[in-house]
Amino acid sequence: MKFRPQGYNTAYSETRFWQKLTRYASIAGREVVEKALWLFYAAQSPNTPRWAKTAIYGALGYFIFPLDAIPDFAPMVGYTDDLGVLAAALATVSMYITDDIKARARNKVEIWFGSDSTPANIKKE
Repeated sequence: MKFRPQGYNTAYSETRFWQKLTRYASIAGREVVEKALWLFYAAQSPNTPRWAKTAIYGALGYFIFPLDAIPDFAPMVGYTDDLGVLAAALATVSMYITDDIKARARNKVEIWFGSDSTPANIKKE
């Protein structure tokens, strides 16, 4: 069975994205959060074409959706499938992940996680 992230488009909403990210950042970890933010900010860019936004929203919808291949609450491995889906979307739309988008995500991650991996002050923009 081939995974089709576009099927998760309906699970995505900006509100649900920020709720999931702010609630579970410490569990998901710095890498997952940063990659999710790369995609989120790329989707906000007017330079990202519709086809790329569809792939992004599918991956972010999968990230948000509570039922996925590996339950997010599973210790140590709960977000590995999410990271895989985010990585696949990033590979697909990498030409739209600009240095500015990466810097924006890095700034947000630094605010939340600081220099270590423990989130401190996690809030929506």
